[in-house]
Amino acid sequence: MRSYAIGDIHGQLSLLQSAHARIAADRLACGDSDAPIVHLGDLVDRGPDSAGVIRYLREGIAAGAPWVVLKGNHDRLFERFITTPDWRDPKMSGDVTYLHPVVGGAETLMSYGLFRPTAFHLRTVREQARAAVPEADLAFLASRPLSHAVGEALFVHAGIRPGVPLDHQIEDDLIWIREPFLSDTRDHGRLVVHGHTAIPRPMHYRNRVNIDSRAAYGGPLTAIVIEGRDVWMLTDEGRLPLTPH
Repeated sequence: MRSYAIGDIHGQLSLLQSAHARIAADRLACGDSDAPIVHLGDLVDRGPDSAGVIRYLREGIAAGAPWVVLKGNHDRLFERFITTPDWRDPKMSGDVTYLHPVVGGAETLMSYGLFRPTAFHLRTVREQARAAVPEADLAFLASRPLSHAVGEALFVHAGIRPGVPLDHQIEDDLIWIREPFLSDTRDHGRLVVHGHTAIPRPMHYRNRVNIDSRAAYGGPLTAIVIEGRDVWMLTDEGRLPLTPH
C-alpha cells in the first residue's frame, strides 16, 4: 500500500508546489494516481506565503485531490489567535504571543495584507486579521484531523505519547510532543511519520521517520513515498532510499 507525505511547509508555497511535482513524477513512474498525499501540518508561520499555502491546499481538496492535511501546532496558534482572543496555548510560555518572532506569526499576517504587525498593538492586529483572513481559511484549519493511517504508516504532526493507544492520544501531544517520543526506541505498531522537530535532513529511526527538514529556516521541503514500511525520499532525479539507522 503506497502513500506520500510532505513535511512542515511553513508558508513556502513554491517549495510545496515543487514537492507536489516530484510526487506527480513518481506517480507517473509507478502508474498510481490514487495514493494519498499526507501533509504533516504547520502550513503557516515564518515563511512568506502562508495565505497561498492554505488556499492552494483547501482548493485542491475541494476539487477532489487525494490530499490529507493534518493540524500542526502553528496552524492551531494562527486559527485560535483570530477566533479565540483569550485562549493561551498550554504548551507555550505565558509571555510568548502569536506575534513573538520565535513563532513567526507576523509573516503569516503579512501574507494576508497586514502591514508589519507588532505585539505592541495586539488587539488592533487581531481586529485587522479578523477582517483580512477568509472564514473559509479559518474553518479549514480548525477542521484538520490530528492523525491519518495508511497501511503500516501512521501520520501525525509531532509524534505520539509512547505506550498510549492511538484513540487515547490527546491533541496537545499529537501537535507538540518531543520527549519522551523522540528518544523512545520501542515499536509503536505502525511506523510513525512526523515532522515538528526540525533536523538538517529527513531521518528514518526504525520506529519513526522525521521529515521536517527545516523549510521554515531556508531548508528544503521533504516529500517521501512509503510502501509498507519502506521509505524513499523523492528528488528531482527520482527515489532515494531512506534507510533506517
